[in-house]
Amino acid sequence: MTSDAKTRTEQTANEIGRLRSLIEGARVVLWDFDGPICRLFARHKAERVAAELVDWLAGRGLHDLLGGSEHDALDPHAVLRAVDLRRPGSDLVAELEERLTQEELKAAGSAWPTAYADPLIRTWTATGSRLAITTNNSPKVVRAYLDGRGLTACFAPPHLRPHDRPAPAQARPALPQPGPERDGLRALGGPDDRRLALRPRRRERRRRAVPRLRA
Repeated sequence: MTSDAKTRTEQTANEIGRLRSLIEGARVVLWDFDGPICRLFARHKAERVAAELVDWLAGRGLHDLLGGSEHDALDPHAVLRAVDLRRPGSDLVAELEERLTQEELKAAGSAWPTAYADPLIRTWTATGSRLAITTNNSPKVVRAYLDGRGLTACFAPPHLRPHDRPAPAQARPALPQPGPERDGLRALGGPDDRRLALRPRRRERRRRAVPRLRA
């Protein structure tokens, strides 16, 4: 074995050991929904939903509420946040959010379960770990998906409701947000060194006291 190959092997072994330590030691686990638990828009594409929201606004003469990049947004949550920034707490935002929720419910019916997520959730629950979800997806969507997979009972009831609107002026904020994670951790308890957060790979890396894995 060459020195480079030996180094790569040792690095892989160290990474596997680190992951095993995090997973086996976790007693409080915060999950994001879209990514770690399922691929919500695997079939009902987010890009199409975003385009339909933009078209809906344009059809009402409200295209000026969106900037140039937002007109071409691939993320429907970005469209909602842009409108909420300019019309915070308005009926328009409430209607747009309801339209997004209905599209997410359609997506939930054809979402792809993330590989090994279901058995991992059930295993952690069976071994006494406490699980919660913090996400910018609608609570209705999360419940519908979990009910369909038989996973609802695995998550702490008080925090099954995702933090989709934690502040009046910010609809569906981009995650991770410190507020929702802090609230979930405070409610679930557990020592700091036994906590773990699971986030999608696309989320921006930020400094956190809670170790996190990317799905």
